Order: sequence, then structure tokens, then C-alpha cells
Amino acid sequence: MSRQSRPPEGRGGLRLWPVGSVLTLTFLASLVVAAAVFFTGWDLLGARGIERERRLTSKTVFELVKLSFGVVAGSGALVALVVAYRRQRVDEDGARRDATRLHTERFTGAVGQLGEESAAVRLGGVHALAGLADDAPDRSRRQTCIDVLCAYLRLPYPSGEHPEGTEVPGSRRHPGLHEVRRTVLRLVRDRLRLPGDHPHSWQGYDFDFTGALLDGGSLDHAQFSGGTVSFDDAVFHGAVVLNGARFCGSTVTFTGTRFTGGATDFNGAHFSGGRVSFEGARFCGGTVGFGAALFTGGTVSFKGAHFADGAVSFRGARFSGGPGSFRGTVSFHGARFCGAAVDFDRAGFAGNAVDIGSAEFSAGAVTFTGARFADGGADFTRATFTGGAVGFVQAQGAAPPGLVPSGGGAPPDGVRLPDSWHSAPTRS
Repeated sequence: MSRQSRPPEGRGGLRLWPVGSVLTLTFLASLVVAAAVFFTGWDLLGARGIERERRLTSKTVFELVKLSFGVVAGSGALVALVVAYRRQRVDEDGARRDATRLHTERFTGAVGQLGEESAAVRLGGVHALAGLADDAPDRSRRQTCIDVLCAYLRLPYPSGEHPEGTEVPGSRRHPGLHEVRRTVLRLVRDRLRLPGDHPHSWQGYDFDFTGALLDGGSLDHAQFSGGTVSFDDAVFHGAVVLNGARFCGSTVTFTGTRFTGGATDFNGAHFSGGRVSFEGARFCGGTVGFGAALFTGGTVSFKGAHFADGAVSFRGARFSGGPGSFRGTVSFHGARFCGAAVDFDRAGFAGNAVDIGSAEFSAGAVTFTGARFADGGADFTRATFTGGAVGFVQAQGAAPPGLVPSGGGAPPDGVRLPDSWHSAPTRS
């Protein structure tokens, strides 16, 4: 009776056939249905013919009159039905347009608030955008609100300063704006804690924190399910909490991310499925904790990561999820350990291969105390050891005697070390 095209969300409008064509098709359809019902009843009753009358009786004439009025009434009902349906569609489309226009007006006002100098006004804009995302009429508009909130975190402080090393971060000079940024993270976290079927849940959406300055805030126990989460080239400086966060089936990238100070907490985080990349990340200050983190069913890469200062702990982390459940690889290929204290104590690598080939150990301390290597083992071939300390004390399994100098512990079975390790008796 009507036709509505399906243009991309947010564009186009309602399209209906001409009313004459709709009525013609409606009458033809009704005739086809009436004929089908008539002949079906004819067949079910087993009728063999129609009894003919040479003269019409008053009763027959009366029945013909009633049939004529019934046809007229039915035709009028069909016309009324078509008109009512079209009116309903037009009203629905008008309501949708009104909702979209109102959303656009509110969105414009909220974005305008984010550009104000007053931190209080910006804070109101952040809450307004979060509310708009909750009430968005379709998925694309909700994603737009999320993109704007993430983009706000990518904006530099008015001073244009980014924390490097021990420099005072811009947040201390702009405490109000710092609070606005923390509020953005808190609002994102609260929505990501909601069940996936909740109407205000933001699970399954993309989050782009590329190049953002994260100088404090919490995403603890947030659930990023599906979508893409990017922290590429972001700067973590301050207390940033992601403990207990779940990244399920997402592509999570920390490529080129810098951890320059404070404490970043991934303790108890769960990365399941998808791809997790810390390739090229720089750990050059503060502490980063992956304690008891769980990496299952995907690919985890620290390829080319640079551990230069501070402390990084994988204490108790598990790169599996049960025997054989981890099908990817854990890669530290080409990583540089040149000053940081990196702790893999009691970490478990089960059902996958650990690639530490071509890594450079030149300073600091890297410990695998009590680590458990199973199935794939670990490959240190082509790694260079020019300083610092690497220890396998009480690691599960035992290598042939004399492979590693005493004091550092022998690597377990399946752990392959470069030939240069034999000629470095002072390293442990």
C-alpha cells in the first residue's frame, strides 16, 4: 500500500507512491483475495453448479441490493484504510523529523558549551552530550556524541603543554579543565558498565582516544565489547585506572602510547578475543600494572615496545584461559628493555608461543620468577643481552645445567635462548 526507501541513517525522508496507484493496487489485491476465498469455499462445500432462476424474487433483489451496498462500503473502507495508513506514516515521519531537529539543536548547544572558557559551562556541555547520546534516535547519532566526547580529550590544554618526563602537567595549571576531562572518562565508564541490552549502554561502539592526554580518571570495570578502541599515541600521565576493564572481541590498540608518569592500572583487566596491540609503546616513567590480567583467545603484541624507566608489572598475568584456548601469540619481538623494572613473576603462558626474539636487554631488571611456560614455550633467539639482569628463578621446568649462570635461575623447558647467553657469565 505504500513504499518507504531506506536511505542511510540521518538522510533522506519518507517516500510514498501516488495515492491513485495505491488505491488501484489495493482494489486489485482485494479482488484477488475475495476470489481466492470464494473458490476455496466453493471447493470445500463440494458445489457442482449454481441453481438458475428464470424470475427474480423480491428476496433475491433484496440480496443483490445488500451486496451492492456491501461492495460500496467495502470500497470506502479500503480507501479509508489506505488514507489512514498514509496519514500515520506521514505523522510518524514528522515526529521523527521533529525528534531529529530537537536532537540537532540540543547537540549544537552542547558542543557550543564545550568551547566556552568557563570549566563549569564545559562540564555542563559534557553532561548534556552524554544525555544526548542516551536519547539519540539512532545509532549513528549516538556514535557522533561519543566521538565528540573522545575528541574533547584529544584537545590540548590552553597552554599547549603535554607532560614529558618530570615536567609539571598542564592539568595542574588548569584544574577546572582537568576535572572536565575526568568527568568525560567517568561518564564513558558508567555507560560501559551497563548491560549490553540496556537502552543507555554504550557497549559495541567505537572509542577513539588517539593522541589524548589522559592525566587522571577511571575506566575501571568498563566493558568494551566489539567495536574499536584506540589509545594510539596517547599520553598516560597521572593516575589512570583501567583495573577490571573487559575488552571482549574488540580491537584494542595502544600503538605508540607513552606512559610517562603516575600509575596506570590494568590489574585484573580481561582481554578476550580480538587483537591487543602495545606495539611501539613507550614505558618511560611511573608504574604500569598488568597484575592478574587475563589475555585469552586473540593476539597480544608488545612488538617494538620500549621499556626505559619506571616499573611495569605482569605479576600473575595469564596469557591463556584454559588449555589450548589461546590460539594467538604473545609478541615482545624487538622490544627494548633499557632501564625499566619489568616483572613477569608468576605469569602464565599456556597454549601459545611467546616471541621475545630480537629483543634488547641493556639495563634495568626483567624477572620471570615463578613464570609458567607451557606448550609453545618462549623464544629468545636473536635477543641481545648487554646489561641489566634477567632472571628465571623458580620458573616452571628446568633447562640443561650450565645454560644460564647461577643466581639468575635456569629457563624452563621450551625456552630458547641465544648462543650469546653462554658467553655472558656475569649476567643473571
